[in-house]
Amino acid sequence: MATNPTAQAQVALVIGAGDATGGAIARRFAREGYVACVTRRSADKLQPLVDEITAAGGQARGFASDARKEEDVVALVEQIERDIGPIEVLVFNIGANVPCSILEETARKYFKIWEMACFSGFLNAREVAKRQVARGRGTILFTGATAGTRGAAGFAAFAGAKHALRALAQSMARELGPRGIHVAHVVVDGAIDTEFIRTQFPDRYALKEQGGILNPDHIAENYWYLHGQPRDAWTFELDLRPYMETW
Repeated sequence: MATNPTAQAQVALVIGAGDATGGAIARRFAREGYVACVTRRSADKLQPLVDEITAAGGQARGFASDARKEEDVVALVEQIERDIGPIEVLVFNIGANVPCSILEETARKYFKIWEMACFSGFLNAREVAKRQVARGRGTILFTGATAGTRGAAGFAAFAGAKHALRALAQSMARELGPRGIHVAHVVVDGAIDTEFIRTQFPDRYALKEQGGILNPDHIAENYWYLHGQPRDAWTFELDLRPYMETW
C-alpha cells in the first residue's frame, strides 16, 4: 500500500470510461485539475478520450484493466497511488446490460453479468477505500440503473447485479461515512445519448432535441456535485431522469 509522498496530483479514477457517461465524468473532473485515470479492458479504446482531455489542457492516463480480476485491480490502484497521486475520487461505471429471458439465460452469462456489474465494483471500491480511509477523506460513486430498484421482465441477470451493487453501496456508505468517505449511488433512469440508443432505439433518440434523453455531460455534472458536497449534508442516492421519463 505504498504511496508517493511527493505526489501532489489528485486523481479521479473512472472504472469503465466508455464513450458516453464514463468519458464525460472523466472530462468533468479533469477540468477541475484532477488527473483523470480511466480504464477499459482495451487501452486502445481509451486513447481518443485521453487525447481529448489533454488537448483541452487537462491531464489523463489510460489503463487496460479487467475490473473482474483481483490481481489487475490491486496492481492498478497500487500503480496509480505510487506513480501519479492519491485517488480522491473513484467512479465505478460498468453496466453489463444484456437482456435475456430467464427461460433462456445461461449460468455462464448470468455469472459474467454479476461479475461485471457488481463483483468488479466490490474489488475496485475495496482497494480504493483502503487508501482513502487511511487519509480520512475521499469519494466513491457507483453508477446504478433503474434495474437496481426494480427488476423488469427479461432483465433478471442485470437487475440482480444492479440490486447487489446498490446494496454494496449502502453497506459501504454506512461503514465508511463516519470515517470520512462519501459513498453515493446514482440511479440513471432513462436512455442516454449514445450511439447504441441512436441506432437501436431511433424513436427514443428522436426525443433528444426535446431534452427527452440524458446528456452524458449533464450526468457528469451531478457526479461533480456529489463529490463537492459538504459532509454535514451528504447525499447517498441521486436519481437522474429526463423530465418526460415515467417513474
